[in-house]
Amino acid sequence: MRRHLLNAIASLSVLTASAPAIAQETLDPDPNTLAPSKDPRRQANGLAQKPPMGWNSWNKFACNVNEKVVRDMADVIVANGMKGAGYEYVVIDDCWHGTRDASGFITEDRTRFPLGLKALGDYIHSKGLKFGIYSDAGTKTCGGRPGSQGHEYQDAQQYARWGVDYLKYDWCSTGVRNPEEAYALMSDALKASGRPILFSMCEWGNSKPWLWASKIGNMWRTTGDITDKWQGKYNYSWGIASIVDMNEPLWPYAGPGHWNDPDMLEVGNGGLTDVEYRAHFSLWAMMAAPLIAGNDLATMTDATRTILLNRDVIAVDQDPLGKQGHRVTDKGDLEVWSKPMADGGRTVLLWNRGITPARIAAQWPALGLPGKLRLKAQDLWTKKDLGQVSARYEADVAPHGVVMVRLKP
Repeated sequence: MRRHLLNAIASLSVLTASAPAIAQETLDPDPNTLAPSKDPRRQANGLAQKPPMGWNSWNKFACNVNEKVVRDMADVIVANGMKGAGYEYVVIDDCWHGTRDASGFITEDRTRFPLGLKALGDYIHSKGLKFGIYSDAGTKTCGGRPGSQGHEYQDAQQYARWGVDYLKYDWCSTGVRNPEEAYALMSDALKASGRPILFSMCEWGNSKPWLWASKIGNMWRTTGDITDKWQGKYNYSWGIASIVDMNEPLWPYAGPGHWNDPDMLEVGNGGLTDVEYRAHFSLWAMMAAPLIAGNDLATMTDATRTILLNRDVIAVDQDPLGKQGHRVTDKGDLEVWSKPMADGGRTVLLWNRGITPARIAAQWPALGLPGKLRLKAQDLWTKKDLGQVSARYEADVAPHGVVMVRLKP
């Protein structure tokens, strides 16, 4: 109880110091009677105008994360060209936490992080990168460490002191909490910290955050956890193709500052073929998803590096128009996807979900283009200039593979 009281006092002091004086008569409608997303005074934080890019520790290291692992990954991101390609956030997922101190502030596990998270954040910043961290809206994180429930403003203050730029906020041990209110509370705490901190909501899509979170978070998980398999459900995790099917219909809700998040990348973790990993990366780019690598960057193969560093595919994900692509033709295992681009063109993806090679055709009308329009075409994986095409584009596609073509006016 004492810790909750201290957090409430800290919260009140931050709000009192940062909020302008507002006459009582201006509070119409009363925000206390509204869901947070309906509060007319709520403003987005202005971050993540393009889908965030970076690396997260969980998919490869899970709870076996420590200071050396994170420093090594930061070093590799700079050395191997990933920083130059746009990867900027280095995010420590679960299991960094120590205990709370006598005042209720969270501390780091000094066995895993002997120099502390402030020093680690400084090191990441010295590399020209940004520092990300993880917590949970419940009493405990999914890994059993202290959660942020009842300590939201204290934790946000601590993150700001450590130089945190990104918070992934999970949804374990939350009991009967209301997701919208819980995420809005942490969103407000981050704003009150005085530091711009990107807010990644990891509620798994259970309460449909795409309907209410555009001014609360910068990205929201739309599915359960990803796993390094092609399709299907595995306990609480889903294969790549299954996650695509859950995330794709939500394309109208994504845009600059607020993105659908089908979870982190599994590229390079060994469960799929390179053909399947190219499809995985391409589909995430088509869906304007955050590109958060989840492999061991220090030991990845040349093939994995080629996938993660394909700047033409990255440019599709990072296109400033901010439109999420979606399927426009579905013939069983054979699909055509389209993503509108800022230059007025399209990126087209031909996806063969089947187990035998197939020829797939994209027809201009299905892409929303005039049938006789001639466009310049480039294959984004072979890097071949395909010349000018009109009316349709077709190609042979490998099993579980994709062909990705940029069509320009």
